[in-house]
Amino acid sequence: MKKTLVNLAIIGALAAASNIALADSDNLKSANSNCKGLPSQAKLKEALTSATTNNAPLVPSYNGGFGLHMWGTVVDRDGIVCAVAFTGSDRGAQWPGSRVISAQKANTANAFGLDGLALSTANLYTAVQPGGSLFGLQESNPVDTAAAYKGPSKNYGQANDPLVGNKIGGVNVFGGGLALYDVNKKLIGAIGVSGDSSCADHNIAWRTREGLSLDNIPGGVGFNGTDGIEYATDNAWAHPDCGHGEKAVAADIGAGGLTVTP
Repeated sequence: MKKTLVNLAIIGALAAASNIALADSDNLKSANSNCKGLPSQAKLKEALTSATTNNAPLVPSYNGGFGLHMWGTVVDRDGIVCAVAFTGSDRGAQWPGSRVISAQKANTANAFGLDGLALSTANLYTAVQPGGSLFGLQESNPVDTAAAYKGPSKNYGQANDPLVGNKIGGVNVFGGGLALYDVNKKLIGAIGVSGDSSCADHNIAWRTREGLSLDNIPGGVGFNGTDGIEYATDNAWAHPDCGHGEKAVAADIGAGGLTVTP
């Protein structure tokens, strides 16, 4: 009798494991089907690396900030992670905590973007401060910690990163997250980057999106009617200046600045 019960327990455990594996497989299939039109892990890594270094040694003057290596994440329109990449030699060459932050930024830009209106994470900074019109937004869609820390760390930033195929969730309210728009100005997902100052993150995300040719934005509340980072202190959608040359870079590449109203 005991042997029978043990066998039944083993069978039950195997069935449960099989169901989990099938669920994970379904998630990956779903991600792969919804990720059509979005960059592969290799393309993301290539564009992110180019945006960070321009094929030269890392220097702060290129994007402002500290000239650090970066994490990047792309999600589809449902918020499912399609690709994760980093620019350094290994996963420890950039801040480990920025992996999840990059995914959180991608989720935010996708979750609060529309076909007719792009909102970058940088645009949300002022509105979520105490007394702001969106105060509390950052608490509204928490990160799925089971997805965030799932799987072996050795796979982080690789094509088989455990985040791929999962909904990460999370709301981030500083620079580095941008919606992705195809040639028809249709929102198909978003990118989030993290690893430097939030202002440099925005510049790098901007360059990366441009490099992926997914920057056909319809308009927004940020710099000059885009989803650019707005440095005006009296603007409801403004972001503070990080103070390390990022503002000048943003103005130079069209990613942000101070909107001058006629």
